[in-house]
Amino acid sequence: MLLQNKTAVIYGAGGAIGHAVARTFAREGARLFLTGRTLSKAEVLAKEIVADGGVAEAAQVNALDENAVAEHLDTVIEKAGGVDISFNAVGLRNTTLQGVPLVDLDVEEFMRPVNEHVRANFLTARLAGRHMVANGAGVIMTVTSLPSRIANPLMGGVALAMAAEEALIRDLSVELAPYGVRVAGVRTQAMPDSGTIEEVFGIHAKAHGITREQFQAMVAERTHRKRLPSLQEMAEVVTFIASDRAAGIAGTMANMSLGAIPD
Repeated sequence: MLLQNKTAVIYGAGGAIGHAVARTFAREGARLFLTGRTLSKAEVLAKEIVADGGVAEAAQVNALDENAVAEHLDTVIEKAGGVDISFNAVGLRNTTLQGVPLVDLDVEEFMRPVNEHVRANFLTARLAGRHMVANGAGVIMTVTSLPSRIANPLMGGVALAMAAEEALIRDLSVELAPYGVRVAGVRTQAMPDSGTIEEVFGIHAKAHGITREQFQAMVAERTHRKRLPSLQEMAEVVTFIASDRAAGIAGTMANMSLGAIPD
């Protein structure tokens, strides 16, 4: 198994991305510590994983709260002896910020994805990185989306946040790699089996005056395979990069655009 004897912390485990990655990590033998802003979804997921023979426990952690993240990480280290993988799957909380022209957005609405999403990624990565550097090993990961690299209309501050997270990945990598810590991520095209993407597609479809199904087909048509990736396909790539078999991957984003953008 790819992650046998690995301890992984997943932030935002209750969301679609966190759920898919957690189930795949568990399948590959990782011991999981699942967190979420609310406890219920992470608890349900942990119980499912344990029922399937995996090892997982859940905790309520607000990834925007530095003290909460630090206290939970200390608990994980005390229980497991260390952290091998830190994966941030914290989602954007307010998708309604999309679908509005930039010139009509309030500055606070524009900056919210940066102030929340980028902050959460920085806090979790920084705290995990400190421990991993001391231990001489570890992997820090996150997921971004195509607007980090290409111009799409009506994205609000989301594209800025995704681009900032990719810059953070590169900068963390160049600083932490000499100490044995790999930092990387996955940049994926929209995954329609995610409830968030279904809602986002609806917002953009309304702004374009078409149906959600028509908008999804339009986005899929831009890919080489004329379809969009699935959550499970994303989770498989994340799991491989988190494993020791991907030791040569650092400071970069795996391109899961299905050919929509070159890399």
